[in-house]
Amino acid sequence: MSQTSESNPARAHDASHGSVKSYVVGMLLSLVLTFASFGVVMTHVVPRSMGLTAVVVLCVVQLIVQLRYFLHLGSSADQRSNTGIFVCTALLIAIIVAGSLWVIHNANVNMMPTQISVERALARD
Repeated sequence: MSQTSESNPARAHDASHGSVKSYVVGMLLSLVLTFASFGVVMTHVVPRSMGLTAVVVLCVVQLIVQLRYFLHLGSSADQRSNTGIFVCTALLIAIIVAGSLWVIHNANVNMMPTQISVERALARD
């Protein structure tokens, strides 16, 4: 009698984990991308004006590699719910951070006296 992932929930859980080969590929890609970012900064391979852009692009690529190879997020049918939850969580965090920065910026702009001199602010009348 053959056990399938539908009849054995423990086996279905094991099926979502990657193989040793996928972990090694993910690790090697992560190392290459890390060394590439380090190389961009230290050796000035790209023009100085494009350095930040190159590092950000390498950072995003490394994030995708780590999400794919280590967190096993993908577009397969068994991973769509995990990927959806991850995307919703990332959007929620982005909204909270952006809203907080907006509130802090507006409080800073509206609370700082810009139309008054230092002498007038220090006067006690």
